[in-house]
Amino acid sequence: MERRVVITGLGAITPIGNNVDEFWKGIVDGKCGIDEITLFDTTDFKVKLAGEVKGFNPEEVLDKKAAKRLDRYSQLAMVAAKEAIADSKINMEEIDATRFGVAISSGIGGLQTIENSSNILSEKGPDRISPMYIPMAINNMATGNVAIEIGAKGESFCMTTACASATHTIGECYRIIKHGYQEVMLAGGTEASITPTGIAGFTNIKALSQATDKTRASIPFDKERSGFVMGEGAGVIILEELEHAKKRGAKIYAELVGYGASSDAYHITSPAPNGEGGARAMKNAILDAKMKPEDITYINAHGTSTHINDSFETSAVKTALGEASKSVMVSSTKGHTGHLLGAAGGVEAIVCAKAIEENIVPPTIGYKVPDEECDLDIVPNEARKMEVNVAMSNSLGFGGHNSSIILKKYID
Repeated sequence: MERRVVITGLGAITPIGNNVDEFWKGIVDGKCGIDEITLFDTTDFKVKLAGEVKGFNPEEVLDKKAAKRLDRYSQLAMVAAKEAIADSKINMEEIDATRFGVAISSGIGGLQTIENSSNILSEKGPDRISPMYIPMAINNMATGNVAIEIGAKGESFCMTTACASATHTIGECYRIIKHGYQEVMLAGGTEASITPTGIAGFTNIKALSQATDKTRASIPFDKERSGFVMGEGAGVIILEELEHAKKRGAKIYAELVGYGASSDAYHITSPAPNGEGGARAMKNAILDAKMKPEDITYINAHGTSTHINDSFETSAVKTALGEASKSVMVSSTKGHTGHLLGAAGGVEAIVCAKAIEENIVPPTIGYKVPDEECDLDIVPNEARKMEVNVAMSNSLGFGGHNSSIILKKYID
């Protein structure tokens, strides 16, 4: 028998807020977290802007020794995970820890550690590489460290599907609970790739905006969009089997009811023409949720602010929803945060949960110039106070990975 899956905890650290309350307030208020890069010297770089996490000192929230043994991407994951656990009010001593799993995705992992170690290798030789290099750098260690920290002994893994990683992870964790393999999963994503090679690499494949005006850099669906802006942060949610949540009196933010995924099988960086693969992921999610397209109130789009993504995703929404695409509200919150790569779907799932909880549709900020190729209702610049019963979140990744999840208002 398929079981119901609900969201009972949220945790986030982002360019517009270092906890969920700050983050959500920034979303509703239209706060832009994009500014000049401070994490390294950009003198020789064409790209000067990014969405950095601000005012973050890991030693203020993590044990000093432990913080030094974690790459920044793992530090961010740990902060978000601790917030989600506290928010959920789960007492690990009162549940079966072997039925509690952790899955935190990352698109790139410990890039700062890899860069630093490569520099040490070239300057000082192989004997000076830290024995902590590998445990700090590899993609799965955010998951591993969080599981160790909270004592979760269930399924533990890291999915890497580029910018679709966190949404894929949340979807797969939903299935794991739905089909009875676990009772609770801490799921989401983390990323910290605002580094010299990260920025240079994405710049040189023409993915990043070289705008210098921070209000006109990450502008999803705007005709003048010129590429995405790199962001960093982490977003995780607690997914829980409904009866397990009810038994302990948990607060329920929303119910996760649908998940769809697909592969473009087309190109390493470009989405398939007209977003054909993304449309299939959305259709699969709607089918899984046993819903009709017109049931969806709001879509949090992948909406990266690249020319191809935004126009193709618009086409994908039209294909997947048909006539309902004319009335559905679609916004991208990457104008607020930049693109968090493998963590994007984590923070955007939180956006959907809060939209449902508070009946507020998030805006697409920075929007000025309409594009006839992006003619959906993108909720420009101002949040809307209205009933949100069902929300979909889309993520599309390099390699042709597409994933969509559907949340709905919880009704007992």
